[in-house]
Amino acid sequence: MEALASLFAPLRDGMYAVMTPISDFIWSYILVYLLLGAGLLFTILTRGMQFRLFGHMARVTISARGAGEGVSGFQAFATSLAARVGTGNLAGVAIALWVGGPGAIFWMWMTALVGFATAFVESTLAQVYKHRNEDGVFRGGPAYYIERSLGWRWLGSLFAIFLLIAYGLAFNAAQSNTIAQGMSGAFGIPDWLTGLVLVGVVALVIYGGLKSVARTAELIVPFMAIAYLLVALWILFANITAVPDMLALIVKSAFGFGPAVGGAAGYAIKAAMENGIKRGLFSNEAGMGSAPNAAAQATVKHPAAQGLVQSFGVFVDTLVICTCTAVVILLSGVYERLLSTSAGDSIEGIKLTQDAMVDHLGGFGEIFIAIAILLFAFTSIIANFSFAAVNVEYLFRHHARKAVQILRLAVLGMVMIGALANLEFVWRFADLSMGLMATTNLFAILILAPVALRVLRDYERQRRDGVAEPVFDPKVLKRPELVDADVWPPKDVR
Repeated sequence: MEALASLFAPLRDGMYAVMTPISDFIWSYILVYLLLGAGLLFTILTRGMQFRLFGHMARVTISARGAGEGVSGFQAFATSLAARVGTGNLAGVAIALWVGGPGAIFWMWMTALVGFATAFVESTLAQVYKHRNEDGVFRGGPAYYIERSLGWRWLGSLFAIFLLIAYGLAFNAAQSNTIAQGMSGAFGIPDWLTGLVLVGVVALVIYGGLKSVARTAELIVPFMAIAYLLVALWILFANITAVPDMLALIVKSAFGFGPAVGGAAGYAIKAAMENGIKRGLFSNEAGMGSAPNAAAQATVKHPAAQGLVQSFGVFVDTLVICTCTAVVILLSGVYERLLSTSAGDSIEGIKLTQDAMVDHLGGFGEIFIAIAILLFAFTSIIANFSFAAVNVEYLFRHHARKAVQILRLAVLGMVMIGALANLEFVWRFADLSMGLMATTNLFAILILAPVALRVLRDYERQRRDGVAEPVFDPKVLKRPELVDADVWPPKDVR
């Protein structure tokens, strides 16, 4: 393995030389401001929908089941949450804390608060411009709404290519890499063995199609999220006296006040903002354009209903699960030792989260985190396949089946490679592809936001008129002819 690594070292270094400056430029000078700016703009335009409609979001999410032969709103929610809840929640938060300091958690929260509105806009657009596939499952997402509403297939294709690189390749490698670290740290299982087992289990699900992915996500995601939340709450209450100091540390560090960790200028405002926003986006994916691919699959009566469901996913992912990881780490003795020693130089990714959990729960903590990351990252891999498959079908319309077969093999290959790859390379690749995706999608939804706003106004008007379940009619749009007449108004929702 070492000989193979040295053989590819020049290629790896060459890719670093190209990827790093591009990724740094996108994140430092474009996305940090574009994400927060777009989120704030959508929050204003929707009149703070994430605050006004939060209770309704939760109710709609819980009740979004039953879709006939298609994919239910809850299944689409679970699929998108499966992609969201993965390495970004456990390994990603740990990386953000180490590189950006506790202040990164504050900016992660801010990204999530404005991300509610962004997630609503993009997922509502995906519902409006979706189309019915021959397998009975709807297809849609940024590539589709870019082409149908703007007429720019070239931009839709560009987005689809970026998503394929990110979700078909980079993110699957990142997820399997973190699983391998967790299994090795907790049980001493060789990375190659973890990779082989993971390939076999993933294959069982993705060869069943998009419905199989949705059903699997619906079964696993609620269980794993609740279990992780309960453990984190136990740790929080067991250390309740330290919580005020922890919150003060997060807020102070967000604005550049606090000691440096491991010799890095991690508490600088720029570092805290960049890492908090970057890992926040990697985790909740609001604005990236990934969740709309799942949102479009849902069989619902009104696009805004699924937009609200997907918006609630940002809350669950970042404000609940990511915060749980931050609490576990910041309240542990492990983090205290990092503040006073240079021992943290050797800690990366999931290892910091594991060590913190062990500090709280003993040996059980390491096993629990290993199992949690196994479930989190496994469901992310199958959801990533779902997103990539939708975009492969978009790119290769007349040869979609063959293209999806090739995609399956590529996904399984990246899962195996990721289990053996260097973490730094995987994260750099993921950062670049995620940045390109998000930039393309944000450009599109800023142009198309008026469509989502019209849909939201129609939804709220019907609710004010006493309609329990609003039904969408595309006549409320300026250009209803761009909407698939076989989809809207809905004809097959039970």
